[in-house]
Amino acid sequence: MKFENVYWDEGSMKVDGVYPSILAVGDSWFWYPFPGGSLINHLGRLVATREHIILALGANGAEAFDYTHGKYNKMIRTALRMHGASLSAVFISGGGNDFAGVNDLRPMLRDDCSGAQDSSSCFRDGNGELTLEWLMGKISESYRSLIGQILVASRPGAKIVVHNYDYAIPNGKGIFGRKATWLRQALEDAGVPATLQADCVKTVINRLSIELEEITKIDPSRIHFVDSRGSLDASHWANELHPKPSGFRLIAMEKWNPVLVRLGLSA
Repeated sequence: MKFENVYWDEGSMKVDGVYPSILAVGDSWFWYPFPGGSLINHLGRLVATREHIILALGANGAEAFDYTHGKYNKMIRTALRMHGASLSAVFISGGGNDFAGVNDLRPMLRDDCSGAQDSSSCFRDGNGELTLEWLMGKISESYRSLIGQILVASRPGAKIVVHNYDYAIPNGKGIFGRKATWLRQALEDAGVPATLQADCVKTVINRLSIELEEITKIDPSRIHFVDSRGSLDASHWANELHPKPSGFRLIAMEKWNPVLVRLGLSA
């Protein structure tokens, strides 16, 4: 499967006689299969201006843990071993599925949030298991492990670019108009007031952003953070987790492209 200079399987790439200069390790923001594609389709067109070829690794629904200890670990290690020395960059999209499912978000919320006055009081306290702090530590550990592998396997000039999605809207919309089992269901089950539900999602995204900013400090010359918070309004979202093509394109052009140009990956 391919789209212009983006490949989602190495077999198609080999048939075309090309090799990747960029790996894109990601979840549905790199794999979303519906018309208009995902974020990586638009990033592909940007880096095509520098004649880059992208090979996407991962899958829809992938969690950060899957990249280093789970089902995509072998795939990613193999790709790094085969292509690491010739890579210009690795893009990473991960962490969203670690908290977006009802079975992921609900345990981090208090049993009854109906009396909450702000979003922070909706989350369980402390850093024990199944708290927001515990989850962010787990995501950070997975990112650090993956980035360590990339730094070892790739040439010194290769860049690593991570991102933080945007403030998803917990409106209950799923794919093809179905009811979602992602954000709103978990928030409603916990009794979170409707006026605080969007702020709860912002709390999680903001907390993820702090972790990603910290991760760039491992090597600021090579690891770069694309902050895409606040890019989209309600009209740009197709469902609770995924923008429409126009939303993906907006994030690619306004948030990613300035970083890619600065890194010499886009003209």
